[in-house]
Amino acid sequence: MSDTATLAPDARAARPDATATERSRYTMISADCHAGANHATYREYLAPEWRDEFDAWRGQYKNPFRDLQDDGRTRNWDNERRIRELHEDGTVGEVVFPNTVPPFFPTGSTIAPAPRPEDFERRLAGVMAHNRWLVDFVAVDPAARAGLGQIFLNDIDLAVEGVHWAAEHGMKGILLPGVSPDTPWIEPLYSPNYDPIWRAVEETGLVLTHHSGATGVPNFGKYTISTVIYVLEAGFYANRALWHLVMSGVFERFPGLKFVMTEQGSGWVLPVLERMDHIGAQMAKGRVGELGAATDTPLSMKPSEYFARNCWIGASFPGRDEALAIRQITELYGDRVMWGSDYPHHEATSPFSKESLSYAFYDFTPDEMRKLLSVNIADVYGFDLDALDPLGRQFGPTVGEVATRQDAPAGATSPAFMR
Repeated sequence: MSDTATLAPDARAARPDATATERSRYTMISADCHAGANHATYREYLAPEWRDEFDAWRGQYKNPFRDLQDDGRTRNWDNERRIRELHEDGTVGEVVFPNTVPPFFPTGSTIAPAPRPEDFERRLAGVMAHNRWLVDFVAVDPAARAGLGQIFLNDIDLAVEGVHWAAEHGMKGILLPGVSPDTPWIEPLYSPNYDPIWRAVEETGLVLTHHSGATGVPNFGKYTISTVIYVLEAGFYANRALWHLVMSGVFERFPGLKFVMTEQGSGWVLPVLERMDHIGAQMAKGRVGELGAATDTPLSMKPSEYFARNCWIGASFPGRDEALAIRQITELYGDRVMWGSDYPHHEATSPFSKESLSYAFYDFTPDEMRKLLSVNIADVYGFDLDALDPLGRQFGPTVGEVATRQDAPAGATSPAFMR
């Protein structure tokens, strides 16, 4: 716990700077927020030759999402409402993941399966409509928003073009699709054929960002328990991207690549890195247990060392247990974690993000919290803290508020208060 949070009242009087420290505010930037347009708006950003086909598709689509219905849906695109609600929640900057349903998508962007070959052209047209919309969305508040361009892995040359398009239009990162085991028409992430994509991301300086559920989960079928199985396993299918990229030598070949894993939890990281190091040592000898291991993918460092150099965690709605895991990761591998609210989702910490911080991080020092809430994310995504700090001083939680342990507020729906 910070010194200022544990001082007795008489000690505080002896240190007049203590009160000033407690009253100072954190600049909060969320590494995980979601936004998107409605169908009518997406139509305007769709290439004209696709609009008639879009009209026919739109007439058959039914929206299953709670956060995209009724009054809540406008939080995805209503700038005035969104900025107001984020500020009220203490947040003054955001990394913008997709959320709504672009043209020709079967469901929301972050959970839609990869397009089949026969549907690829339509889905690519739809995702480009979102990308064009996102450029204008970010332009409304460019200091506070970092946009992530979307690509598909079906066509590597077109994916490379998409990376360069995103960089030329001011995006800060690329949303990396996962590869589900039931999409055999797309190669796994450890395929060396993706090197042109990794090279393009590295050369443009964009951040390769992977969100839990982003097309990497298989089809769990239409069973009553399918949604629960999805929730239980989505994190694992997202986590796989770490060992697919590290163990196949992607960060060995592209040492400047930045890779962020968002809304995947944090507690899994340390045991997985330990296991990867163990297997990496065996790989160097040509065998993993009783199995032969090819030595044509040389790793000059331990797998955990690539994590410490190339990888970050976007920790969405972290609870107390995850806060402790974040501290362990930081102690072992440096400042690799960034806080996220997951606005505007049902499991988001908003509108109780300030309370969630005091619930989970009450004994973290001001220096730890500043790195978690703003410094790390500014370093990775290029936010200008000089531009955002004045807003942080106006809307952010105070050091004293975060250092005061609170119970879960009434009405909170985030897992941050339940874990």
